[in-house]
Amino acid sequence: MQVMKSKPEIEKSALLIIDAQDSFIAGPRWQRRNNPAFEQNVSRLIEGYRSAGLPVFFFLDSDDTEHFHPGSPYFKLMDFIQPQPGEPILIKTSRNCFTTTNLDYLLRRADIKRVVVTGIKTEQCCETTTRVASDLGYDVDFITEATLTFPIPHPSQNEELSADEVVRRTEYALRDRFARITTVAEMLNELECVVK
Repeated sequence: MQVMKSKPEIEKSALLIIDAQDSFIAGPRWQRRNNPAFEQNVSRLIEGYRSAGLPVFFFLDSDDTEHFHPGSPYFKLMDFIQPQPGEPILIKTSRNCFTTTNLDYLLRRADIKRVVVTGIKTEQCCETTTRVASDLGYDVDFITEATLTFPIPHPSQNEELSADEVVRRTEYALRDRFARITTVAEMLNELECVVK
């Protein structure tokens, strides 16, 4: 088991906004999403990072399914997100944000030691990115209230895992092994101390 070390200063961190894209809105499961405060929480973090002059990275998940294909009109960031010049939008074809992008190179070039994980889906691309980031030596803050997910049906049984249970299990798996589970308020409080 990995023991969490003291965290690097917030000035060595970057904000990752994972797969906050219209591809999810297009499908029927969007009506069953959890976390109605997702957009507001992510927006607050983006503003906090920009105000502190720290990097923000956006990701789009691409595959061959209808709404996630790059040719789809839904293959774009959600409307509440407006990247600024110099803020990368990386397209990935893996569940994590590292394997099929140059994220690791970009972070190391900027001397980033710590990443803040937000986005869609809590237990899939967000959790997988967290695990890989930790294995690569990054310190990770996982902000559950800035992630979003859906119930998961069992393929062969007439039951499903609720979104609340998915979130609970994700936090149990990540906490103090791969990440700190933290809040928007805690992160914004740290960002207020950054002197540009």
